Amino acid sequence: MIERFKPVWQRWLVRRIPAATRIVLDHRRIFILPTRNGAAFAGLLLLMLLVGINYQNSLAYGLTFLLLSVGLLGIVHTYRNLSGLVISAGAARAVFVGETVLLRLRLDSAGPAHQCIGVGWDALSLLRSNVPAAGNSELELSLPAQARGWLRAPRLRVESVFPLGLLRAWTWLDLEQTVLIYPQPVAGRMPLQAGVQPHAEDDGQLTRGQGVDDYQGLRSYQPGDNLRRLHWKAWSRGQGLLVKDFNDLSGHDLCLDFTVLDGDIEQRLSRLCYWVLELSQRQQPFAMRLPGFEVAIDSGDGHRETCLRALALYGVR
Repeated sequence: MIERFKPVWQRWLVRRIPAATRIVLDHRRIFILPTRNGAAFAGLLLLMLLVGINYQNSLAYGLTFLLLSVGLLGIVHTYRNLSGLVISAGAARAVFVGETVLLRLRLDSAGPAHQCIGVGWDALSLLRSNVPAAGNSELELSLPAQARGWLRAPRLRVESVFPLGLLRAWTWLDLEQTVLIYPQPVAGRMPLQAGVQPHAEDDGQLTRGQGVDDYQGLRSYQPGDNLRRLHWKAWSRGQGLLVKDFNDLSGHDLCLDFTVLDGDIEQRLSRLCYWVLELSQRQQPFAMRLPGFEVAIDSGDGHRETCLRALALYGVR
């Protein structure tokens, strides 16, 4: 029965609490119901009332209505502990398949403090945080990266049982958090474009040479490197010991080609992903060709991100 009504609940929730990257909690977004302890408390009050009626005991009446007033005040304070809280989505870093996605959240208060706020993807695994008055608190939630492409975070549960634990105020929020998932890098033979690279059989070894003609950029210093190639300006700026890297590629450009690889689509994309990272680390210019899409030869962080994005979104709608 619950599974049958889930689609109806989700459609109603979308209309009630639309997706946004920043949401302020108010009466339209907060739900409140008794917890198990609250239900037991209500049952106890009913029992005490019946005892008072049966024995016409004024003390029983007084205690029952006193506890009832405490419970009613608990409704107000439990609601107020969530009301006015601002939930914002932070930036998320792209990861590779098999890694863990870290999603950042920011909780802000423009007024009183918010105590013991639970945040998570479900009611069983919540992170607790206190938000100081006129202050903020930051949290990181994790999700597994199981497939390449865009990962859309599910609705976020925010709840509180403060102060008495008799009632639970909660909400479900869609903060429009999406993260790009790259293919998992898998080592293997360099997939050079057939008929273009005469050194396809070198498995990329020519890109490792310490040449003197082709300046490729800077790389980290390793024991045994020529001290004359140290980049002293970078060291003076606090960037560490870097070495000027020169490669002798005999005038041949590298082009990673999807079509020369064996295996299924995911295996090919994983192999290409590995070589995109490897050549980018060597600061070696390269091109990449996918069916229906080609990245021109270039190098640098921007070029690497362009190639990884193309691999992550290949064939994904």
